[in-house]
Amino acid sequence: VQLQASGGGLVQPGGSLRLSCTASGFTLDYYTVGWFRQAPGKEREFVAAIHRNHATIKYANSVKGRFTISRDNAKNMVYLQMNDLKPDDAGVYYCAADARKIVSTLTTSEYDYWGQGTRVTVSS
Repeated sequence: VQLQASGGGLVQPGGSLRLSCTASGFTLDYYTVGWFRQAPGKEREFVAAIHRNHATIKYANSVKGRFTISRDNAKNMVYLQMNDLKPDDAGVYYCAADARKIVSTLTTSEYDYWGQGTRVTVSS
C-alpha cells in the first residue's frame, strides 16, 4: 500500500499547478483523500479533502475559490488543482488516505496512509 504525491514545482505568484496523488495497492475510490501542506518552520495544515462518499468536499478557508480537489477513478488518482497561487501557499504538500474517516474529521491529520511530499515554491 503506497501513496505518492507529485506535481510540485516552482511557479510565479498568480500561477497554477496541479498536484497528483497516486495509489498503489488499493483503490482510492473507496477512500477519503486529504491534502495537507507544511511550510518551513510551521506545522502541517489541512488544505482540502474529498470524502469516500464522493459528495463531501472541504477546503481550508485560505484556499477556497482557488484550489479544487477531484478524483479520477479510472486512473486511481486524486488531484489538487491550485490556481492563483500565493507565496503563502508554498510548502511541501502531502496526500493522505483513510478508509474509515467520518465527515466531521476530514480536516484532522489522522489518516491511515501518507504519501511522500511534493514541494511547491511560489516566487517571482
